[in-house]
Amino acid sequence: MPARAAAALKDTAARTPTYFMHGNRDFLVAQRFADATGVRLLEDPTLVELYGTRVALLHGDTLCTDDAAYQAFRAKVRDPAWQAAALAQPLGTRVAIAQQMRLESEGAKQGKASGIMDVAPPAVEHAFRQCRCTLMIHGHTHRPGRHGYVVDGRECVRWVLPDWYERGGYLEVSPEGVRAFDAA
Repeated sequence: MPARAAAALKDTAARTPTYFMHGNRDFLVAQRFADATGVRLLEDPTLVELYGTRVALLHGDTLCTDDAAYQAFRAKVRDPAWQAAALAQPLGTRVAIAQQMRLESEGAKQGKASGIMDVAPPAVEHAFRQCRCTLMIHGHTHRPGRHGYVVDGRECVRWVLPDWYERGGYLEVSPEGVRAFDAA
């Protein structure tokens, strides 16, 4: 990460608590990044309480269990031994590998049905049960919006964040509830 970008993040994190959760392309971000930027790394999932509501924050890819190829990729790249081997490579090699992986990922998405790349309802229900929460926030699928469920007789809500390629967006959580905003 360029020193100027790290300094800007560190300045922001000093004034506003700033958090980072690993996604499907930044899985090698480690404590060194957090130390350089002041950003706090979050586990996936992370459970927080917001205004009296238990909330699960997730990247979202663990909910896409119908995409067996992606889940196999995820298991491989999250393996500490694989990560250590990848980080042992020279920077130029790592960049080339990352670029190739990105190309392969984009190509693989073209051949998949969109339903496979979305969340699997049983995985969502399992996550609500496992986290013992009624509110979940995640990205990954980038099919933004509010999605309602009934899990074991409880009303549950899953909010999906948009990607930043086209319009971006964010959620505001307050005592009145959750509101979605476009970044544009």
